[in-house]
Amino acid sequence: MPRLRAVLIALAVTATGITPAHASSPTPSITVENGRTQPVFSYTDAIREHVYVESSTDSDADGKPDQIRVDIIRPRESGPALKVPVIIDESPYYDNAGRGNESERKTYDAAGNPLKFPLFYDNYFVPRGYAVLNVDMNGTTKSDGCPDTGGRSDVLGGKAVIDWLNGRATARRADGTPVNADWTTGKTAMIGKSYDGTLANAVAATGVQGLETIVPISAISSWYRYQRSNGVIYSYDYMSWLANYVDTDPDAKCAAVRADMDARDGDDTGDYNPFWAERDYLDGLLTNVSKMHASVFAVHTVNDLNVKPDNFSKWWQALARNNIPRKIWVGQYQHVDPFDFEGRRDLWVDTLQQWFDHWLLGVNNTVMRQPRADVQTSTNRWITQSDWPAPHTLKVSLHPASDGSLGLTPARRGQTATFTDTRQTEDAMAADIGTAVPARAAFTTGPLPLDLRLSGTPVIDLRLALDRPTSNLTALLVDYGQDTRIDWRRGQGITTLTEESCHGESTAADDACYRKVAVNLADRPLEIVARGWIDVQNRDSLSRPSPLPPGTYGRVRWETLPQDYIFKKGHRLALVIAGTDATYSGEAATGANVTLDLARSTVQLPLVLTALGGGDVPRDKTRWRGPARVTLPVPENTFF
Repeated sequence: MPRLRAVLIALAVTATGITPAHASSPTPSITVENGRTQPVFSYTDAIREHVYVESSTDSDADGKPDQIRVDIIRPRESGPALKVPVIIDESPYYDNAGRGNESERKTYDAAGNPLKFPLFYDNYFVPRGYAVLNVDMNGTTKSDGCPDTGGRSDVLGGKAVIDWLNGRATARRADGTPVNADWTTGKTAMIGKSYDGTLANAVAATGVQGLETIVPISAISSWYRYQRSNGVIYSYDYMSWLANYVDTDPDAKCAAVRADMDARDGDDTGDYNPFWAERDYLDGLLTNVSKMHASVFAVHTVNDLNVKPDNFSKWWQALARNNIPRKIWVGQYQHVDPFDFEGRRDLWVDTLQQWFDHWLLGVNNTVMRQPRADVQTSTNRWITQSDWPAPHTLKVSLHPASDGSLGLTPARRGQTATFTDTRQTEDAMAADIGTAVPARAAFTTGPLPLDLRLSGTPVIDLRLALDRPTSNLTALLVDYGQDTRIDWRRGQGITTLTEESCHGESTAADDACYRKVAVNLADRPLEIVARGWIDVQNRDSLSRPSPLPPGTYGRVRWETLPQDYIFKKGHRLALVIAGTDATYSGEAATGANVTLDLARSTVQLPLVLTALGGGDVPRDKTRWRGPARVTLPVPENTFF
């Protein structure tokens, strides 16, 4: 058997063009040592070229298929005799916002071929035997067509590139000459942050063959969830605004496409409709997780209030239901790339390499045997877990009472709290917590006798009555206690330094060095930990609103955004219920008066009792399975 195994490994290595590090070869070939590909190909001498791939859509209605610009850098030795895998970063931002913390843009030579590829992917992976493709999303940079903000033409443009790499689509050079991708195995990865990662999610959810893995960073999985929360609108006409922002053509070219977006986005109601179903990659009209076969290495941060973290938590749950191979990093920053997580840049690059080596080249390394989840639990501490949220959490229900307390004991029947739906910032909602104000209802625990880690998604469950047919509601979970925390509101949580680190090889036009970062910290008396919003008329359905008859009590249950956060011993945990959130919603307040039936209202928290050994460990080698029943030293309504 050992002999047979050796023969099979040798055959597999030969078939994929991989050479063990100790083997000799007259020309460079993909070389593996210690479970990682080695930099044996010249970055300076790499082939730099561009092609135009024909999409299946005609988004600008000019009677011709959209042409998707693909900038390529690959080892000079790649070709029919040495086929290499592909890493794609498809983006709408290559000639406007730029990519990465330093806002890098593409540059070109006199012949129109690429000179600079933003980010480090080309510098690092091309010498290791990969091709890197920077793809201009349809309607942006040098691709034609019109941006569709997550819709059909956005998705199918990227899919066409995968199809071309696998011989199923047509591409041409600038002079119209047809060109085949005879230099690739067809095995492809997509990676990117924000819109780029969103395109990776979307293309993977078409089920396209050849896309073996994706690395979505701070990525959208549902554009409804990106722009709505249970009927509450974050920004009006955002989809057409974003389409115009990324389109550097004259405004008139795609004006009709943007007008159609405005007509179909349902901004008059906030409801889920076919416009949003087209842009839903979990269970949409065009894309669906059930079609996927690509593995996923997801990265998101719980304080990302741009691409809010329910975009990753719902995606993560769907991946699990469909048995998709997966890995995740969960950070505490705002909209930040893991390359810029303080102190983890080298680890990120190495883990990413192992991931690509495994899924694109079949390298037998440890990446799939490592703990599935890396989670940041404080300013400078990361832990590993077998999954996310933390396994073995306790679902703890806390009850508000008319005296302003929040505890384990339900309020007595007949206790109520009232407030008026007023448009105010979340900072105003959380201010002066012990003072009664007419625009909110606030409830706090006593000082916590031990650390409590929240890991997952809190659930708000209220019984309430209105004096109008509907109202916007905001729920905040707040940690009251002076502490030094990551200041994710300032600079996304990081400050860019002058010192650089280098990852890969450089040329005069494209260097591999990037400025380091430091985490921003702030000492402050409170932290708004979790937040969630709902329009009461969408309490039962996102697509079929149901006004609540004035004066009639009804149940309103919804999830906040997910979090992973430690409430420290001695701090107080608070629940704030208020109306329209001016910080994150453009909507006007309804002015409705809201009455809460406190005896039938709760907030459910997924908690890890860190003092009892649950979840928060440096390595996931010790698993706390939890006793059948936990008894805590809890005087009535003082622990919570």
